[in-house]
Amino acid sequence: MFFAPALRSPRTFDRSFECFVNDAFFTARRSLNVEQDDKSWTVTLDVPGFAREDLTIGIEGAVVRIESKADTKRQFKAAYELPQDIDVAASEARLENGVLTLKLGKLVPVSNVAQLTIN
Repeated sequence: MFFAPALRSPRTFDRSFECFVNDAFFTARRSLNVEQDDKSWTVTLDVPGFAREDLTIGIEGAVVRIESKADTKRQFKAAYELPQDIDVAASEARLENGVLTLKLGKLVPVSNVAQLTIN
């Protein structure tokens, strides 16, 4: 029997591991809801006990990362990948009564097609 090693880039491995850790250890303790319309996604996430100053939200392409700062009493880390890139300028975050609500704008793909003239 022949086994070929699976080739993964470090980034793929990091995402896979992060998803595994999130699912294994944190899913039971938090509630996540994702809704979408034509222009945005609305993500609601339970984060009881955290203040606005305790959390950071990072967006890279289609991935949103939510982390607690290093000096907080409790630690929190989550990452979610959406099917389309996020428009940071059209996005906002709100924290009320332990519920974090992210309204993430969908980035409209821009065509980079250039026209050539025929001589």
